[in-house]
Amino acid sequence: MPVPDLLNDPVLGLGLLAFALLLLVLPLSFWSLSGGRNSTAVRLLVAAANLCLTAQLVLRWLDSGHFPISNLYESLCFLAWGCTLTQLLVERSWPSPLVPAAATPMALGCVAFASFALPDTLQEASPLVPALRSSWLVMHVSVIMLSYAALLVGSLLSMAVLFTDRGNVLELRSSSIGSGGFRQAQLASAGADGSSAQVELSSVAMPIAEQLDSLSYRTITVGFLLLSVGLVSGAVWANEAWGSWWSWDPKETWALICWLVYAAYLHTRLIRGWQGRKPAFVAVAGLVVIAVCYIGVNLLGIGLHSYGWFFDS
Repeated sequence: MPVPDLLNDPVLGLGLLAFALLLLVLPLSFWSLSGGRNSTAVRLLVAAANLCLTAQLVLRWLDSGHFPISNLYESLCFLAWGCTLTQLLVERSWPSPLVPAAATPMALGCVAFASFALPDTLQEASPLVPALRSSWLVMHVSVIMLSYAALLVGSLLSMAVLFTDRGNVLELRSSSIGSGGFRQAQLASAGADGSSAQVELSSVAMPIAEQLDSLSYRTITVGFLLLSVGLVSGAVWANEAWGSWWSWDPKETWALICWLVYAAYLHTRLIRGWQGRKPAFVAVAGLVVIAVCYIGVNLLGIGLHSYGWFFDS
């Protein structure tokens, strides 16, 4: 696109700047990962990309006069913003080069798809369709998109567990609710040997796989709670707009499937006690379901939620 067009359209220019920053983050994060060291530059670049996306969404809001999440271009930019924000929050909890290496491709892919794959007609701001002219727009859609961002980042961290120490048996000393499971196992083994059940517990560094497993679980839990709130608010909005709480629209059906997949993930961890690679496969299945729910329905252009149909140009 010519430079004058970028100057006349700061929204598109900020999106391209965010793409360039995230594109720079990707090799730097893998370079830091190969060296086994954290990189302050990577976090600063991700933060800068998040600020660019924030400014882009604010300008789009001012330009269109409505919350910028009404079509596929805007929602992709919002999803990228949510992914970078989630990534920064996760890195604040555990600074590791594995986090940007695993999570950055998702935000980069969202910005790239929005900026280069969508036709110009879908990149332009347009008036809201009647069904979206509601105060529920900000509540429902923003919560759903933030839940997708948390679930995607959490699932990518779970996927990283599958590629961490693949040649070794993965033994996790923590549990889904803390380190109690490991401590109880130590006490039980001590008692079985006939020795005193007193075990000296000391602070030890958690291995990378264990950190990833714990972070992915916590991130997916937050995303699942947000998705639950989003589904409930969507049902209320649907009843207000169409007179029905649930209509089995393709988007609604796939959102329910997504909720069931991540409910199964949490069930396997909390009830079955699965950790490490087993629940990671369930989280990876969640990635596929989110892709179908978010992108697939829009590509087909069917149902009540296909406002961002890719081929409608």
